[in-house]
Amino acid sequence: MYSLYIIYSKKLDKYYTGSSDDPAKRLQLHNWKRSPSTKAGIPWELVYSEKFSTRSEAVKQEYEIKRKKSRKYIEFLINSSVG
Repeated sequence: MYSLYIIYSKKLDKYYTGSSDDPAKRLQLHNWKRSPSTKAGIPWELVYSEKFSTRSEAVKQEYEIKRKKSRKYIEFLINSSVG
């Protein structure tokens, strides 16, 4: 099982979208400065996760979100998953 995940840095007021088979472990790696693209924003928090049966489905959704380049869309996803 693979997941699309979105993490948020309050320090930078930015979101980061990725995919992983273990989003919790991946979040730890982001917070341990193991990812050059996110080390400036530590601490990151997981704000959204969506499961997929294959890696290709998760990556496809990740790129779809990144292609939109829309903070409003990311916040819509996060808010629609609450409750």
